[in-house]
Amino acid sequence: MVKNLNKLLLTTFGLLLLFAATPVLAQHNSEVKTEKDSTETEEKTNGDDEISTALSIKSKDGSFGSTASFSFEIKNNYDTNQEGTISYIITTDKGQTVKTLSKEVNLGKKSTSKYDFDVSGLKTGFYKLNMMINVSDYDDTTRRAFGIRPDEIKSQYAKPADFDQFWQTAKDELARVKPNYKITEVPSMNTDNRKVYEIEMKSLDNLTIRGYMTVPISKNKDKKFSVLLGLPGYQVKLYPIVGLDPDLVIITLNTRGQGTSRDVIHTERDAFISYHIEDKNKYVMRGVIMDCVRAVDFIYAQPNLKHDEILATGGSMGGYLSIALAGLDHRITLCSAQNPIMSDIRNLVGSVEWPINDIKKYVLGKPGVTFDQVLNNLDYYDTKNFATTIKCPTIMGLGLLDPYVPPNNGYAVYNSLHTDSHLMVFKNLAHEVSQVYKDYEGRWMRDTFGLF
Repeated sequence: MVKNLNKLLLTTFGLLLLFAATPVLAQHNSEVKTEKDSTETEEKTNGDDEISTALSIKSKDGSFGSTASFSFEIKNNYDTNQEGTISYIITTDKGQTVKTLSKEVNLGKKSTSKYDFDVSGLKTGFYKLNMMINVSDYDDTTRRAFGIRPDEIKSQYAKPADFDQFWQTAKDELARVKPNYKITEVPSMNTDNRKVYEIEMKSLDNLTIRGYMTVPISKNKDKKFSVLLGLPGYQVKLYPIVGLDPDLVIITLNTRGQGTSRDVIHTERDAFISYHIEDKNKYVMRGVIMDCVRAVDFIYAQPNLKHDEILATGGSMGGYLSIALAGLDHRITLCSAQNPIMSDIRNLVGSVEWPINDIKKYVLGKPGVTFDQVLNNLDYYDTKNFATTIKCPTIMGLGLLDPYVPPNNGYAVYNSLHTDSHLMVFKNLAHEVSQVYKDYEGRWMRDTFGLF
């Protein structure tokens, strides 16, 4: 899906930025799959390969205009017939059943059977599909999702009338904090082609935040570099990214409460998302987002960096921060967001466990605080509300099986954009994107910045 985005020049550069790749944290952070998500089916087998199944949604991006179509292929490798049923249950993202079907099957020995299904009469939105097989010696369930007219998905929840003023106040407060930038070379991390620096600065509330900057070694002392600003996933510690590109400075930022910036805010992992959530003016994400704005201030303060060539990118919370930053700070040139959390927040209630359950748990421990009050505060932090003010070209990546960013929510964000934009959908992936996305991001950036 493309909105007025110019055709990209094909280059060989592909960025592999695993901003949330540590296994312990993978459940709440966007990942990059090393294999391309190009297969139409995903085969499932048992330990002895005696029965295998493949459920295929018959649409490249999992979306349909009216009638949804899918097929279910079964390979019976047993030397005996297998009798029983195949069935499906189709539900909304909140678990309401809308369609069911059960069909008796008799699978001949050493045979392959394929069953096609068409489902009509569904309203606009995304649906969960559970396909089940229960035969003589095997039973299993395969899960997929598909959408009906996703371009029509809009959030039913409005942006607060004073949203822009709220964030202008935050930026004004940040502007009054002297940044006190510090850049310190870390020789032990240098490579043959790059120097690595630890960067440090003061941000909102006079908190110190840190990160890393890697700079290509160049004989041209007057050379200016384009910038990739990598923003962190949820409770992920970012390290330097060196890369091989001679034209690009890479900055990885550890916002407050994360990685090397945990001096003052050092919550337990699950508590971070709820820190001071009862007060929209003190909520941790207000400072985190301003940390990202301060990072752009840092870029603008460096004479060797191109101030009009900045890509903000990240996955999960990093995707959220990329959109929030691009919406609030129009100095960002390109925005790339994979599986952005906090998307259409009110519509997450009843659809996901995280972060809603952690937030509810926090509210229960705060006498006088209600969940409705918290939701009112979170309207100021909703990804879709930041998306409405983005002016720079933007790409997004979504997995249709994402348990934290359901596709209805992701599309509510994407459809809120009013700029050149492109959406990449991975119908068989969850809170992750394929390497195809990162390759595309790299070509797009290099083409836009004229890097060859």
